[in-house]
Amino acid sequence: MKRRELFLAMHQAMLEALGPSGWWPADSAFEMAVGAILTQNTNWANVARAIDNLKAAGRFSAEALYALPVEELAELIRPAGYFRVKAARLRNLLALIVHELGGDITALADGGLDAARERLLAVKGVGPETADSILLYGLSLPSFVVDAYTARICNRHALAPEDAGYEELRELFMDALPEDTALYNEFHALLVRVGNGWCRPRAPRCDSCPLGPFLP
Repeated sequence: MKRRELFLAMHQAMLEALGPSGWWPADSAFEMAVGAILTQNTNWANVARAIDNLKAAGRFSAEALYALPVEELAELIRPAGYFRVKAARLRNLLALIVHELGGDITALADGGLDAARERLLAVKGVGPETADSILLYGLSLPSFVVDAYTARICNRHALAPEDAGYEELRELFMDALPEDTALYNEFHALLVRVGNGWCRPRAPRCDSCPLGPFLP
């Protein structure tokens, strides 16, 4: 089976078993971008609490958050964990939005995918996974997101070597799949759900996994 046919078959199998994912749970591109910073090394429930704090403080705009002292910003996002580090990272992203994008993160999409990705990766504290999440889920640009679940599934299904890096795995999917934002969105979300529910680091549940039939 060719790589594109294989990936599309895997996507269909996951979708039939699990149904649509409805990602990303945010009300705006800005909220999604903030969430992408805050969700580093934590779960979404904690991120949602932190975002609720920001909204309750009446500060949920790029300009208002950027105007806050970093110590106050850190306290508001405390539920997300690593709150001092994340406050600095979030402020770096806010600086880009305020100073270069006129306060509107969606303006980042105007220059196209490659330029937008380059600008995000130039922000201190924004790595490839965070950047691609903002591009895909926030700006609807076709940039495939890779995470630990994706890497583990690819390794166990002999789709990529264990030491494959982020960019190699991203290109694996983007080269094989049609350039389709909705497809990238759902595919990544389904991989996360399978990785969390079945393809665990230890004692994977291969027999009942939606991707079990595709194991080599």
